Amino acid sequence: MPEPEETYEDAPRRTHLAAERTQLAWWRTGLTAIAVGLGVGRVVPDLAGTVNTWPYVITGIGFALYGVALIAYGTARARELERNSAAATGSTPRTRCWSASPSSAWSSASPVVALIAIQ
Repeated sequence: MPEPEETYEDAPRRTHLAAERTQLAWWRTGLTAIAVGLGVGRVVPDLAGTVNTWPYVITGIGFALYGVALIAYGTARARELERNSAAATGSTPRTRCWSASPSSAWSSASPVVALIAIQ
């Protein structure tokens, strides 16, 4: 069976789908870093039974902030790619209701940072 000839009509759609997958990967990595921060900052000191918990708390907060930064960067990157893609094709950028702003990433992770920091 011969393969169909390649057409470039679907290139913008494929680019959009690839950008969404990449953004989801940034979010997945960021959420994982936040979960690691919670584990290191709150669970590990209890399991270790140490008197000095401040190194664990500082490391946990660092991981949580790193996760927030990953989510914010991934979202900003996806939005920039979407604007550039829309400008190249002469269309308007697609709106996505699930695409949150970087500030909402911080607002959703700040309770985790507070939970880690408060003993």
